[in-house]
Amino acid sequence: MSRAVPSVADLMGLARDRAVAEFAEQRAMLEFRDGEVARIEAMEASSMRKVVERSGIALEIAMASGLSVGQVQMRLASAERLREQAPLCWWAFSRGRLDAARVKEISSTLARLERPESREHLDGTVISYASKHTVVELRAWLKRFVNRVEADLAIERANAEREKRRVEVVQVEDGMAWLNAYLPAHQAAAIAARLRRGAIAARTAEADHAAAEDAATGQPGTPRRTRAQIEADLLVAWLMSADDSQQARGRGMAIDIGVLIDAPVLASLTQGHAAAADGSWEVPSEWVIDEALTGDAFWHRLLVDPITGDTLAHDYPGYSPPAVLKRAIVLRDGVCSGPGCLRPASQCDLDHEKPWPEGPTSGTNLDPKCRREHALKGHGVLAEIIARHHAAKASHEHRDRRRPPEHEHSPIEAQLAKSLTLYDPADDLLGTAIA
Repeated sequence: MSRAVPSVADLMGLARDRAVAEFAEQRAMLEFRDGEVARIEAMEASSMRKVVERSGIALEIAMASGLSVGQVQMRLASAERLREQAPLCWWAFSRGRLDAARVKEISSTLARLERPESREHLDGTVISYASKHTVVELRAWLKRFVNRVEADLAIERANAEREKRRVEVVQVEDGMAWLNAYLPAHQAAAIAARLRRGAIAARTAEADHAAAEDAATGQPGTPRRTRAQIEADLLVAWLMSADDSQQARGRGMAIDIGVLIDAPVLASLTQGHAAAADGSWEVPSEWVIDEALTGDAFWHRLLVDPITGDTLAHDYPGYSPPAVLKRAIVLRDGVCSGPGCLRPASQCDLDHEKPWPEGPTSGTNLDPKCRREHALKGHGVLAEIIARHHAAKASHEHRDRRRPPEHEHSPIEAQLAKSLTLYDPADDLLGTAIA
């Protein structure tokens, strides 16, 4: 007798069961440790004996669970922090609304927050976002959260870290070495963007040259370099040919990256951060503004709010959007619009949600999609997947509501239900776009 093929709702149920099992394991670890600590404290033994006994608790858990002592210690610290400082998240973990991977990210963020009210605010808002997004998306959201609710402390830490900037050369085998640089994030992003543009241009030129050589000789031309090889060669060429006296100032970079800054921060009304358009990094806003004022960078302002007459609301003739609209959409969306996809919008196609010419060429009808998502949408597969997902989610939630309401009336369950409505995607939008 053949087994039935699992449905999407079955997969969702298994994911929740896995999260509940992860909670049960971490809770059991905590309870075992707490019981052992109590037992050891009650012992009639020397202080040294008690210290040695306590040090063996993690080893005993590790042997039982198949983990290393270090892994056990990290899990205990993470779980205890969540249990003590974020009771709503701990409850959501127990019900399978959060899994161990998301709990680890949330707990790490709790460790970074220094004010009790910030931790309470995180506990009340993160569950809704975490339960609807991937771990990578959650990690970026948590980074933004810290930089917003404790902007002054985040800026202090960033300034302290910038003082540690350095370059290291690590010699390895086979005549090679690693060149590592610890740099401000916006400068590293600008370097990466310049390397990528240069490599794409060089690859195109090499392809044209190879085609001409093949046509002239009838033989395969010189093997083309990969983009990674070209980027490495460009970096060496730039560093070996740079004017030391001019570059040692650390300023004057030719920056061509999308940066988002809140309007009050840009006007110096409050402290804050400048963020990459794709959300991959944030730095104190004064670092970026300082680059513009002291270097040769060209800046221009784009309105990305949905106001009649702005860049995004205007309809443009033809199928292909103009450069100014492309730029605005990249800044507005940051990444691919596909579910859970984090490919930068600058590397995506701009897709007409309603096909052209029925749908206009405007910001309201265009969004970035990577080649995979674009192909899935073009063949109708993406819409089918999303429809099945929504149907399965509704079915799974209906089945979940039929479970015994063992905690239905508890105060923390009511708080959790309230927290699931607090997250507003608009909170992630930054008001003024600078490029």
